[in-house]
Formats: sequence, C-alpha cells, structure tokens
Amino acid sequence: MASNQISQGYGLETTALSTALFNEGLTCGACFEIVCVNDPQWCINRSSIIVTATNFFPQNYTEPNFDHWCNPPQKHFDLSMPMFTKLAYYRAGIIPVKYRRTPCKKQGGVKFEIKGNSYWTLVLIYNVGRAGDVTDVKMKGSNTGWIQMSRNWGQNWEMGTVLTVQSLSFQLATSDGNFIEFNDIAPSNCQFDQTYDGWKNF
Repeated sequence: MASNQISQGYGLETTALSTALFNEGLTCGACFEIVCVNDPQWCINRSSIIVTATNFFPQNYTEPNFDHWCNPPQKHFDLSMPMFTKLAYYRAGIIPVKYRRTPCKKQGGVKFEIKGNSYWTLVLIYNVGRAGDVTDVKMKGSNTGWIQMSRNWGQNWEMGTVLTVQSLSFQLATSDGNFIEFNDIAPSNCQFDQTYDGWKNF
C-alpha cells in the first residue's frame, strides 16, 4: 500500500501481513498491538509494539501450507528488525504472538498522494487515524458533484475521470463507520505525483 514508508511518516513501525490478515488489501492502514507470548527463551519482558499494516507478505505454494508462515490459514506479521527486536531476541526468527486491532494514533492530517494521467486518476490515502483502514472514497472537483472511486489495491483508490483545472475535495469513510469530508485540499493548479494534506483526521 505505502510506496515510501519513511517519507510517508510510518518510519519502521509497520508490518506486512499474511493472506489471512491482509484480506485482499482491506486491512491496509489498520493498526495492531502485538506481544510475544509463550516463549520465555526469546520473548523480551512481554513488551508490546504498535504497527501499521502497510504491505502484503505473499504466499509460497511451493511449500505445504503448514510449512510456510504466510500461506492461508496462517496469521503472520512480517516485521522490520527494529520492531521485531522490541518483542524478542533477533535469533528467535519466528515467535508466537498475541495481537489485537488498536486505534491508530497519527500526527497531522490525512494525506492524499495524487497520481495518474490524462485518462485516469489514482489516489493513495495514508496517515489515517483511529480505524486506519478506509472503506469508501468519493472525490469531486469544484465544477462536479461527488464521484465514486474504486479500490485499486490496498489504500490506492482510482477512477477513470481526470478533474483538471479544478480544486479537489474528498469524502472518506472508515471501517468503524466514521466519515469525514475534506474540502478543497488540492488547488485548481494541482499536479500529479504530489501529496496534499487534508489538515484534519479521524
């Protein structure tokens, strides 16, 4: 989902998810609290971490399901080494964990990274607070009504309409049922490959 996690403010506090958790991209942006359990040799003081789901750890069907941690129905978090070593000693490799969804605490407004061409608009939405995972997006120009966008992958949303020479607004809904409207966050001279700040968050 996130193309450059450092510049987008996630740092190393991220995780890739196995198929069972990734849910075809619907879980992108959600936050999880994770703790190492039942392995006193490797767990570090039952300390927990909070990470944002930003990517997919693919299946490997050359191995039996029970031999590969990211094949269904396994639930697996693929962590950066700095995050893993907050839970367990690095030599542990794979560790048993408990996890739960937790509200995302983000600094600043929701971000909108706008890409596309003359025929197509793609918007990556990130830095989303609370539920974290966006479930519905509408976009409008200053000269149009609201236009429904469709999920491309993760939190990339697309539509086959290009709104040129118009300021852009967005409506977002998240999985917990909350809704926010972001008015005129991109100016009429906005360009592709730019990121715009929504100035508010969930």
